[in-house]
Amino acid sequence: MVMKVLRQNRWIVLLLGALLVSLSLISLLGMQTTATEGEEQQDMPTYVMAAMYPEREIGQAELESSYRQDGQPVNMLTTIVYDPWSKPTDHVVLSPFLQGMAVAGDEHGESEKVKQADQGKEEKSKAKSADGKPATQQGTQVVKSQAESLKPPPTLFFTRTDTLTQDQKDQATWTYDLSAEELRLLERIVMAEAEGEPYEGKVAVANVVLNRLRSANFPDTITDVIYQKHQFSPVANGRLKRVTANEETIKSVNAALHGQKEVPDDTYYFLSLKLAQDLTVHRSKSLVKKIGNHSFYK
Repeated sequence: MVMKVLRQNRWIVLLLGALLVSLSLISLLGMQTTATEGEEQQDMPTYVMAAMYPEREIGQAELESSYRQDGQPVNMLTTIVYDPWSKPTDHVVLSPFLQGMAVAGDEHGESEKVKQADQGKEEKSKAKSADGKPATQQGTQVVKSQAESLKPPPTLFFTRTDTLTQDQKDQATWTYDLSAEELRLLERIVMAEAEGEPYEGKVAVANVVLNRLRSANFPDTITDVIYQKHQFSPVANGRLKRVTANEETIKSVNAALHGQKEVPDDTYYFLSLKLAQDLTVHRSKSLVKKIGNHSFYK
């Protein structure tokens, strides 16, 4: 009789089945709550590393069902710890969940390295010397940059023994008006004599020409100083007419005209010991300084 009623009213069967499932779920939830309360009483969580599962994929479901050594369940989604130095090897295949954690750890480590490098550069750039200026070859470089950024002066200032800067013109005992033609000539002689020399060597060659211009023992104009017989070899071999001054040479001449000195004011000679055919200057004059391939004498 009961079976006949059930066959005729199948919805009753479905209702009973749903009721049984609901009761089962309520029972399981009660058990899980009890287990979770037991976990909260533990003093120290157990950490399970991904490397414990070699040569197979570790999924999120398996993590949730793992157990501690004492038999109590542990939720690995909240207790797993990722160490950047414990990266998985080729024998461990991680699930997308763990791969995401690994990528995040790598990006964090790299960003920390970049941040530390930037801080190191910033600290170096802020380094100060005792006088409060940046501790990086200050004096000469500052003078160079200032001289290079200025236009060639129209007038040069001298005393009997010194070539003066534009700021020292009040001390001058005589002046020299610099024409555009002589400026180009000075640039060409420096280029012809010191094309392969360092920047300081080019400035020093210009210093020698200006020292001769100031001295009573040499001609009174830049043109006459450069074209004086047997003084500058590029004049004799024709190289002076063939060269065109490059940017570095123009800057070095400009710096010398504004008072930058790579050799003292009593330096009147220079030569290359490798190329010079006449070593009279080397034997008879006092060596002041060597810059590149040039030796400078007074």
